[in-house]
Amino acid sequence: MSDFVSIKEVAARDGLQAQSVEITLEQRRRLIEALIETNVPELEIGSFVSPTAVPQMAGTDILARTLPHGHTKYSALVPNMKGYELARREGIDQIAIVLSATEQMNQNNIRKSLADTFAMAGDVLARARDERVEIHAYIAVAFECPYEGKVSPSFVIDRAAELMSNEPGRLVIADTIGAANPREVKSMMAELITQHGAYRLGCHFHDTRAMGLANVFAALDAGIRHFDSSAGGLGGCPFAPGARGNVATEDVVLLCESAGFSTGINVKALLASVECLTQIIGLPQGGRSHSWLSDNWRKIAN
Repeated sequence: MSDFVSIKEVAARDGLQAQSVEITLEQRRRLIEALIETNVPELEIGSFVSPTAVPQMAGTDILARTLPHGHTKYSALVPNMKGYELARREGIDQIAIVLSATEQMNQNNIRKSLADTFAMAGDVLARARDERVEIHAYIAVAFECPYEGKVSPSFVIDRAAELMSNEPGRLVIADTIGAANPREVKSMMAELITQHGAYRLGCHFHDTRAMGLANVFAALDAGIRHFDSSAGGLGGCPFAPGARGNVATEDVVLLCESAGFSTGINVKALLASVECLTQIIGLPQGGRSHSWLSDNWRKIAN
């Protein structure tokens, strides 16, 4: 297994999308530029969704045109084929689509039935495969739904097989409301790795019940090497009650590197990006290890 863990930084989309404060395009650009300095390989810059539904993501097309290009792959979330076309027009490197594992979550998130959502995803994935575009397909509320409760692992595994038939760049299992536990995470990811291999699988965890990092480690132990995380632990889904912050990037980096894995992340720049988030939100941001990491960097600087 590889000892490199690839992190997709999602603070600029999943982190900001449910915030109540007004956030300007210039602030979003400043945050993205700070996150680029962390050397993160993948960076979610926003979503191509209705500004009425998610006001904080308005203007992602304008933002995409003005960002610097370098080693970082830019990613954006899209809800349908129209969003896919908009993202492609702006030259986005990676496109994410989110499908929920339950009927009610799909209805609340994109106002489509479960069947219609997976049919739409099949169309987008097939087109992306033909056009050689990298798609990350997410199965949201893969462990528990805020509306329907516990989700059957076998149902998620079957839906994963359906999506993988169209060869996405990555299939991401998302614990959208932070309800998973390490045992079920390891069990599900081990089965998915057996069926599809680890290379095209990833995980997205929230820390609502303080088990986010434990779940990251369980997935690591199963063989997963791709994770989403958010600088400062910022995050939340506006359509999923109880979906509090993502696992913090600084915590995931510390966990991985303490366990002997490499992430390639510049921790000093990462801490600076968390400070940028603090200024944008107007409240202190930071993961569980943020104070410890900050103190250690100050000692090194002195």
